[in-house]
Amino acid sequence: MTALRTLISHSLCSALLLASAPATAQTRVWDFQVFLNDSPIGTHRFTLSGEGAMREMTIEARFEVKALFITVYRYMHDAKEVWRGDCLDILSARTNDDGRQLTTDTTREGERMAVSATGGRAVLDGCVMTFAYWNPAILRQPRLLNAQTGEYEGVKIAVVGDETVAVRGTQVPAKHYRITGPKNPIDLWYSTDNEWLALESTVEGGRRLRYKLK
Repeated sequence: MTALRTLISHSLCSALLLASAPATAQTRVWDFQVFLNDSPIGTHRFTLSGEGAMREMTIEARFEVKALFITVYRYMHDAKEVWRGDCLDILSARTNDDGRQLTTDTTREGERMAVSATGGRAVLDGCVMTFAYWNPAILRQPRLLNAQTGEYEGVKIAVVGDETVAVRGTQVPAKHYRITGPKNPIDLWYSTDNEWLALESTVEGGRRLRYKLK
């Protein structure tokens, strides 16, 4: 499941009341059911709270892949991100990747960000963003922070074209983008109002990983 792990780790926002269902005036939720090919394997939920310059994002992912009714892979990821405008201010992430425990935490050192992760420590300059698919500002970034591993990954982002995408049974006009740089390219769709609508990637064996709004 190596390629699936890689894609998940990137993991890994008015279309709409279709795209984001506000729980309150200050809260927005992206609640996705996740499929491997046509089989549901779990959920990935993003909850953004706050207004103005300071916002907090809470992320929860729960995946379970089965073969012949036997669980062959489990994944749990929980993260909290504090954002100052479009720049990450604080990150705390905990991941159970099929039994492998991973942590990533950030602290501020003046104008720089210190990243402490299971794989080591780094200090980053400038405005840092994670793979925050909910925020279309990532589409202008040359590097993105992997919240699971703590790696600051180089990316290239291209416009694929104008398409339509199914959102809760309705075909919605969307712009299709592709992120390359990570091992598996990541396809994203945004509404004409820049709301995140869908995600897809091809993983090992040619299988499709798909995010579908609930």
